[in-house]
Amino acid sequence: MRIPRDLTGEALVKLLKSLGYAVTRQTGSHIRLTTTQNGEHHITIPNHKPLKIGTLSAILSEIAAHFNKTKEDLFKELF
Repeated sequence: MRIPRDLTGEALVKLLKSLGYAVTRQTGSHIRLTTTQNGEHHITIPNHKPLKIGTLSAILSEIAAHFNKTKEDLFKELF
């Protein structure tokens, strides 16, 4: 599993829509997403170009934990 090095915050938001996330609000360069699948969950995505690897990894880990999946399974589903 290799995390993409050129993924933008906006592109990640589009990918997360397939998991049921929808934009709740945006404050400056940070986009707040919410899903009600598997319980309510909120995540904040910085709208940076590109996202830092550590930031993207932490976001994917948090989403994987919410859906009770491994990070690798989530990665395969999104990319």
